[in-house]
Amino acid sequence: MKQTATQIFKYVFLDAIAAMLGYGALYYFRKTVIEARRLGFDIDFSFDSRFLIGITITTVFWITLYWITGFYNDIYRRSRLREIVQSFNSAIFGSVVIFFALILDDWVNSYKDYYQSFLIYFGVIFVLTAVFRFILSTRTNHRIQKKKIWFNTLLVGSNERATGLYQDFEKQRKSTGSRFVGFVSVFQKIEFLVEKELPLLGVYTDLPKIIKEYEIEEVIIAIESNEHERLEEVITLLEDSDVKVKMIPDMYDIISGQVRLESLGAPLIEIKHELMPQWQIVVKRIFDVLISIFMLIQLSPLMLFCVFMVKRSSPGPIFYKQKRVGLQGKSFSIIKFRSMFADAEAKGPQLSSEEDNRITKWGKVMRKYRLDELPQFINVIIGEMSFVGPRPERQFYIDQISAKAPHCKHLRKVKPGITSWGMVKFGYAENVDEMIERMRYDIIYIENMNLINDIKIVFYTVLIVLQGRGK
Repeated sequence: MKQTATQIFKYVFLDAIAAMLGYGALYYFRKTVIEARRLGFDIDFSFDSRFLIGITITTVFWITLYWITGFYNDIYRRSRLREIVQSFNSAIFGSVVIFFALILDDWVNSYKDYYQSFLIYFGVIFVLTAVFRFILSTRTNHRIQKKKIWFNTLLVGSNERATGLYQDFEKQRKSTGSRFVGFVSVFQKIEFLVEKELPLLGVYTDLPKIIKEYEIEEVIIAIESNEHERLEEVITLLEDSDVKVKMIPDMYDIISGQVRLESLGAPLIEIKHELMPQWQIVVKRIFDVLISIFMLIQLSPLMLFCVFMVKRSSPGPIFYKQKRVGLQGKSFSIIKFRSMFADAEAKGPQLSSEEDNRITKWGKVMRKYRLDELPQFINVIIGEMSFVGPRPERQFYIDQISAKAPHCKHLRKVKPGITSWGMVKFGYAENVDEMIERMRYDIIYIENMNLINDIKIVFYTVLIVLQGRGK
């Protein structure tokens, strides 16, 4: 059962009600208590235009805050205790923002009025939001336990571990929502132990097709120890699928603390596709757009100079456009200042080197200081690239890289960037082996993505540009 817009609407609607009641309580307190103290007589409370504007703005603010922090993602499967903690954190942060935006400039008799206003607003917002959400989540949880809500689940594995896991799920008194539709095998065999329990849907190489055909929402990996050599391939095949991926932990996973007691069901490790929290994704995009606009404006004189020098350096167009592979394998046209002669790839795709005679004299200067990359800020603004991310490659070279390093598929989980950890640590690659070497740094970045690391990479990139160490 896929997540429905109706369920999300219920949360949004009740969150909006809580936000409106919170602002109503604050407005009532300010009018009947704070202003009454200032004027010395009681004030008749009424909903004027100022109230309507305030309640509209604050309600939109709260819904936007919840969306940015990712609360409306995966609305069916969540811990109620974690939900209360998340509601508390959001209420604290949001109330502080509203306090400084709307309350701090009010006339007050003493600072107690400020404290009371804040506590009233925070208290109403948090209590109502938490209660409404708890009711919705409890109702949803009961429906899951009674099997009125379920998630089509696929089992990867075919023998003892897969059979034991399936039987553990079936023995549970209350359902966790996993409805197994079948299993896929890792190796081709005539008979499988789990085949007595579930139908065989194919082998692991068919995963993308099976997930689409059976509308799979959850994949549980339960392969044997002697089948672990296939684990990386299985996970790689699941990268582009919008499914939850879980696997049976081994003793090392348990001791290292990777297993969390999410429910009283079978202990499983969830392999998360989300690389950054939702709020960081939004902030990263805002940062990309603002910094790109700023750089295009501030560096416009330098870019005009580059235009002049490119035109003077050799006959041909000023800009060089080339098809590259970006997020989720989608192609786009990357924009650069032309640094080579116009017929540089007349014989087909070729990687450049430091002594490449196809590069113009001015092109060597631009590459040294990364000036040829400046037009890519346009790619960032229109959403094809990010400021920080792995460098995009052509399909011609991706096919060669994939043959040697299948895990290069991980790079397509994020938007490509103007600069990257691979560019900082390695620089331009002159052959496929160097591309693979640089890719190692970019995969490390992807698995540790956060705003702090982005800032570090930007800082190191600026140092490289200023020092002319572009390779």
